Amino acid sequence: MKRFLLTTLLASAILGASAQNLEKIKDQVKKKNYTEAKTQIDQFLANEKNAKNSEALYTKAKIYNEIAQDPALAASNPDARWTAFETLKQYVASDEKGEVVLLQLDNYKPLMDMYQGYFKAGAEDYNANRFEPAYGNFKNCLAVSEYMAEKKWSNVSLDTTVVLYAGISAEKSGKRDDAALYYGKLAEAKVSGEGMVEIYKWLVDHHYNQKKDPAAASKYLELGKSIYPTDPFWAAFDLDMARDNGDKKVLFEKYRSVLATDPNNTSIRYNYAVELYQEGYKPDVAQRPADADQLIAQAKENLEKVIELKPDYAAAYLVLGQIQYNQGVDYNNQNKAIRPPAGGKLKPEELKKKEELRGLIAQKFDAAVPHFEKVDELLGSQGKLKMDDKGYLKDAYDLLITIYDNKGNKDKVKIYEEKFNNVDKVH
Repeated sequence: MKRFLLTTLLASAILGASAQNLEKIKDQVKKKNYTEAKTQIDQFLANEKNAKNSEALYTKAKIYNEIAQDPALAASNPDARWTAFETLKQYVASDEKGEVVLLQLDNYKPLMDMYQGYFKAGAEDYNANRFEPAYGNFKNCLAVSEYMAEKKWSNVSLDTTVVLYAGISAEKSGKRDDAALYYGKLAEAKVSGEGMVEIYKWLVDHHYNQKKDPAAASKYLELGKSIYPTDPFWAAFDLDMARDNGDKKVLFEKYRSVLATDPNNTSIRYNYAVELYQEGYKPDVAQRPADADQLIAQAKENLEKVIELKPDYAAAYLVLGQIQYNQGVDYNNQNKAIRPPAGGKLKPEELKKKEELRGLIAQKFDAAVPHFEKVDELLGSQGKLKMDDKGYLKDAYDLLITIYDNKGNKDKVKIYEEKFNNVDKVH
């Protein structure tokens, strides 16, 4: 019994001494002697017997929080705010009843100081284009925000502004994978608003082109489409992915699906027509698919629909002209293939066939001319042109020169040669 009593007395003496030491430290805090208070609290908690003292842990969190808010002291203690946060979490964990009375008495001020301190520092760094430290501060700010939400001390489940700026700062620091995590949080929460559509587009591009992860890209594409259904990006990227897949049937089915929901999308319809034609027409007849005629007919039909919807679509006229012109070239190749045997003459039916083919060549070239002239009318009358438009104009002139040369019309050849040679000067 005596031994037990002695032990109890010793323990009480030690606890009393500890309490006195802690009161002295808290007195330093009241006097704002934070450097001395920091030294004393670190020594106090370094003692194994005091390491889990809840009040001491809370006192340390408050001391380091104050140091973080003092520019002079923070300069020599750059990790003070994070130490304050980690220590405060230790204090909360040490409170078995979960009442966090000390924190409640302070109306959660230390936590709010940490949040606001990180946000302010992040904003200052961001505005000064110091993106790497900005990212660190926004990241830590979000950690504080998420901790408060986890403990139900905040009703903000997703701190959208902080998440967004953490993502932007990470991206501008070259940390694309980190940026993807933050942008992903926003996308999965289906955030919307002015400019937010770019987050979804960035994620689609990042996962598809950078990470080579089509499944993730498709996930964000569908999320973006569900919130911004009228944005043309989704259809275009959907088609890019189908094109990369290499299966033309799948690609063409995707085109039809897109046009079924957006039939007046002239750029998508034009691209569909061009890809149909490229698949159906090969200079070498032997390389053309069995359904080449059907594909080319579909291409022509879609191009005609494009110019019905948009009569000034110069590229569509050019391709329509090329379809007619290339059919004329096919007839010309057939004509050339009909030759007399060595030392012999063509048979009457062969002569008749060549005559027929020459008529078809002329017919197709004549059908091509109005389309090429329309390109000249639309683009040749303009001033400076975009690079693509200059290319369309040159191609139209080049083919007109070939057609009129074939017809033996030297005057027309001269006109279009001059126009061709002046494209870069005039446009």
